[in-house]
Amino acid sequence: MYRLDTSEGGPMLDLAILGLLHESSMHGYELRKQLNAKLGAIRAAISYGSLYPTLRRLQTAGLIAEGEAPAPDATAEAPALTSRRGRVVYKITAEGKERFQELLARVGPETYEDAAFGVHFAFFARTDQDTRLRILEGRRRRIEERREGLRDALTRAAERIDAYTLELQRHGLEACEREVRWLEELIATERSGGQPGQNKTTPPPTGPSRQLPERPYTSDVGGWPHGFRPRGHRRRGELRLVAGTGR
Repeated sequence: MYRLDTSEGGPMLDLAILGLLHESSMHGYELRKQLNAKLGAIRAAISYGSLYPTLRRLQTAGLIAEGEAPAPDATAEAPALTSRRGRVVYKITAEGKERFQELLARVGPETYEDAAFGVHFAFFARTDQDTRLRILEGRRRRIEERREGLRDALTRAAERIDAYTLELQRHGLEACEREVRWLEELIATERSGGQPGQNKTTPPPTGPSRQLPERPYTSDVGGWPHGFRPRGHRRRGELRLVAGTGR
């Protein structure tokens, strides 16, 4: 499970904040909500205690600026925010956009780690293809190393650990194998110039399949298909039996 480093000065938190403000200006509470939504798979535990010090530092560095929120609509149902913090809207500056591009293009061992990889991947749509490939390939090497380490550990300790610990180790190994396959698919897609999900087919429905009715065939008497004889029609010599009458 990924966890984002939210310590003050963390470059990945800088990248995430600048990336979101690059898309649109927003309040601090909205920024926090968008961080958790954008990086949900990373389980970024963004708290106001870590967010606002980072915002102040980015503002001091001239990467973001504060602005007043527009006056609330009188017809809006939500109550107006009265605190200064609630009225402040953060927006990225020209220097902030340059810093965002600089962080986005950074490739190295730190970008292959869990949280850093997750943040970079969240902004892959703004990253050039060469950088995406280098990060994906580096991440694959990192997970392959982790996979081999788990395999060795299982081989050496399988007879010395209890069943639950062994199952946990197997779960970690399976997770690594799944991620390697996923990364290989992404790398192949990038090299072909496609986008993720383009070649995935829609799975067949899981419910009972509907079969077409068999084509009715013509009976050898009367010339009518079985089950399609008009009401009231009787073959020659056929008697109509009425229930209870014998007629």
